[in-house]
Amino acid sequence: MMPKRKKICVVTGCRAEYGLLYWVMKKIAEDDELQLQILVTGAHLSPEFGLTWREIEKDGFVVDEKIEMLLSSDSPVGIGKSAGLGVIGCSEALQRLAPDLLVLLGDRFEIFAAAQAALFARIPVAHIAGGDTTEGAFDEAIRHSITKMSHLHFATNEAAVQRIRQLGENPAHIFNVGSPGIDYIKNSTLLSRDELKAELGITFHDKNILVTFHPATLEKASAATQFGQLLDALALFEPDWGIFITKANADPEGRIINAMADEFAAARTNAYTFTSLGQLRYLSLLKEVDMVVGNSSSGLYEAPTFKKPTVNIGARQQGRLAASSVIHCEPATKDIVRAIREAAVRDFSLVENPYGDGHSAEKIVAEVKKIKDFKSLLKKHFYMTAAT
Repeated sequence: MMPKRKKICVVTGCRAEYGLLYWVMKKIAEDDELQLQILVTGAHLSPEFGLTWREIEKDGFVVDEKIEMLLSSDSPVGIGKSAGLGVIGCSEALQRLAPDLLVLLGDRFEIFAAAQAALFARIPVAHIAGGDTTEGAFDEAIRHSITKMSHLHFATNEAAVQRIRQLGENPAHIFNVGSPGIDYIKNSTLLSRDELKAELGITFHDKNILVTFHPATLEKASAATQFGQLLDALALFEPDWGIFITKANADPEGRIINAMADEFAAARTNAYTFTSLGQLRYLSLLKEVDMVVGNSSSGLYEAPTFKKPTVNIGARQQGRLAASSVIHCEPATKDIVRAIREAAVRDFSLVENPYGDGHSAEKIVAEVKKIKDFKSLLKKHFYMTAAT
């Protein structure tokens, strides 16, 4: 008789996170010793953000649980209440699913809610992409909090490994596996420029910019002020440059950014906005443009693989490991224009991505399978690091 398969539950709350988790989920689903469970929540279930849970099912996965938690509000109070609903919903779902291990990625409030539910349910957690720093957003505190509630740690780089050790985690349970987002690039057939034009109804120009901007939740200046500076900079490059704007996540002030983006694009023939491109179309568009502009982690994680420059605006990603193709600038029109012009003329053909080689998913699954008794991970000891 074959041994009982271990139930591995993966939680996803937004489109970008699912794209990073895709190959991890696929490797789990393909393994004879593991049983994949999928818990979907957050923006995936919102019509405003494109009902992106449907893309998960289109990819051939079965969604086991849908947890509604996102209120129709992007205020701090609304986000706080949404997180609370997430803890309640995830607690009930985990009781039904009874997984042996919960897999979480990143630092969003939806994932924080799932981590808390797992803590109280005594379900071990494997956390992907812990140990990074993003000093301009409250995601920084969320990420490190999830680390302390987790038992297996799959970091994307060596500096992150060291930070996880500083948090007192067991060195034997910390692994540098790289970013699973690169797996998607390496294993996928991306769309051509003509296919993108047909699917998205866009026109490419002599130069093209992919814009991804999210609220920097700990900045003094509002998201509207910062994004307004970016739009003022982009306006100086029309009409010869194509501008493709992906909308913000369900963060405080995210709706303001999205409304401003729509207004900007409606007044121009060279600008387009997208509620959700999905990972395949997003990465395909990234391959075809000349640069990424904004403050998304994708500009640091994925763009260097394509040898494309990133204009990283403001403090949202401050402290995160960055390739030499990342040009940092202040959220001010003059500084953004300078950085875009620099990105347009520099040669980035020799850039190396510091986030791995595209084999993260198989490394994660291999380490998970080495654990014979997941419950043995629950009691944690604080490991002191050597004085420096």
